[in-house]
Amino acid sequence: MELGAAIRKDFPIFSEFKEKNLVYLDSAATSLKPKPVLGAMRHYYEEYSTNVHRGVYGLSERATQAYEKAREVVSKFIKAARPEEIVFTRNATEALNLIARSYAGHFLHGGDGILLTEMEHHSNLVPWQQIAKEKNFKLFFLPFNIESGELEWDPADFISFLKT
Repeated sequence: MELGAAIRKDFPIFSEFKEKNLVYLDSAATSLKPKPVLGAMRHYYEEYSTNVHRGVYGLSERATQAYEKAREVVSKFIKAARPEEIVFTRNATEALNLIARSYAGHFLHGGDGILLTEMEHHSNLVPWQQIAKEKNFKLFFLPFNIESGELEWDPADFISFLKT
């Protein structure tokens, strides 16, 4: 069996639309979940659905332990220095907003610029636009060739950007 077909078997929605050869490209807004994730979510909602780090009762403690275990597993998988570095968000948009705000708040100062490309997804463009407006930063965009889908720039352009 081809790898793609094997992977698709883990996602129930693909069997529902098998005859239409569904291709799902909106994962920045809503990611599809494979069967093991759906099973884990169902287990959580059926067995101990409650907030983590917010209670001293049994269900909350179980939810917190499961949450922390997930951070450990992800930490090992991506070889993070420690589990506390792992931050879970609801989606790509929330994650990009968190990254942009954290980065800008710590590293950017008055007069700085933000370099993006003209091909940014909306979820990565909007936070930087908002930050630039709030903090009076300049936004710079690297152009791209719509035919080839490749960025059109050379190192001299980047050096001139750094000098502005």
